[in-house]
Amino acid sequence: MQMTAEGTLRPAPVDSFTTADEKLLLSVCPGLHIIPRQQSNLPTVTSTGTNTGTNTVGNYVMDDVWGEYSSMQYAWAAVPEIRYKGSTGGVLTALGRHLLSSRQAAFVYQVKADPQAPMRSIATLSETAEEVLTGTGSRYGPVAPLTGLLKALDRNEPFAIIAKPCDLSAIHNYAAYDERVDKLVTHRLTMVCGGQSTEQKARDVLHDADIKEQNVTLYRHRGYGNPGPTRVESSDGKTLEISYQDLWKDESSWGIESRCKLCPDALGEASDVAAADVWPGGSPVGEDEGFNGIVVRTDAGKDLISNAVDAGELIIGDRISIEQFNDFQPHQVRKKIALQARYQGLADSGLPIVQAPLSRLDTLDKRLTEDERENERTGTARRFSKQ
Repeated sequence: MQMTAEGTLRPAPVDSFTTADEKLLLSVCPGLHIIPRQQSNLPTVTSTGTNTGTNTVGNYVMDDVWGEYSSMQYAWAAVPEIRYKGSTGGVLTALGRHLLSSRQAAFVYQVKADPQAPMRSIATLSETAEEVLTGTGSRYGPVAPLTGLLKALDRNEPFAIIAKPCDLSAIHNYAAYDERVDKLVTHRLTMVCGGQSTEQKARDVLHDADIKEQNVTLYRHRGYGNPGPTRVESSDGKTLEISYQDLWKDESSWGIESRCKLCPDALGEASDVAAADVWPGGSPVGEDEGFNGIVVRTDAGKDLISNAVDAGELIIGDRISIEQFNDFQPHQVRKKIALQARYQGLADSGLPIVQAPLSRLDTLDKRLTEDERENERTGTARRFSKQ
């Protein structure tokens, strides 16, 4: 994977793949195939969006937007340092540390700032709780978390992975070709994802601060509070802090990858536990102590949460209803409802679409009016015809 001039990661050189390589890539790629990793042999109930999410342990629910889950709750790291440094409430960091301290995992496969180029992000294997903490905090920008997956599997040790929903979908797809995946990847943790920005977003921040990338010694996207500021430090003594609200107030500057605008699973249906921001209306109005909303999707996720609470690593708060989560993540709800129409726009342009047969997109499409559906369809065709 190499960085392009536009600030995106792309495979290169593409002509080095064999026919067998290409066949495997096209079968596994989450840009083409998304299959929810549902808890097998458990009863599910299709919801119309009115489900309260207060189900008893062992009773899994299916919601058209959020998919299958056993519980939705507030949660945060019990250790104040982790809660403070984490992007929201430090839940994923706390769970990763617990898996190591309890020896359920030999290492945690996660993302952190590149020590040699702190504005950029790299995949890393964390073998200690201290190493997991170095990867806390969201990293907004291009990263290829799965570049070392085969080497991780070659270690033949149980491990957990913390990555984006699309990365976990790729792992789920790859499990059909490599039996080691389901044997060794014991826990799959993710964040509810707003999309991957190109590197241009970070480049703009450096430009405004008159800081050269080669001089950057720290680039922290958020954390150290909830949501916490973006902070940049340089070797020549320059510093910059930008509030989360100021950094993201202009949506036209986000630079979100096109694939992310077409994602049928930003909510982590291939995970054991998904952690989300829980700001009413979808945006923060200031700083707070740090609270995640968690979506527990599997028996493994349920056991992990329970054990982390018992070990004093995690604190669980009130249950969260579907209606509340819809309010916390309104942009995710709107996007998922619009996806079927957007895919029709792609097809109209002669482009391939994401195959997501179990993502309930046809049911969600019925929530659109005819005008809304046509606007999404023609708008998508128009945008992609210009690319």
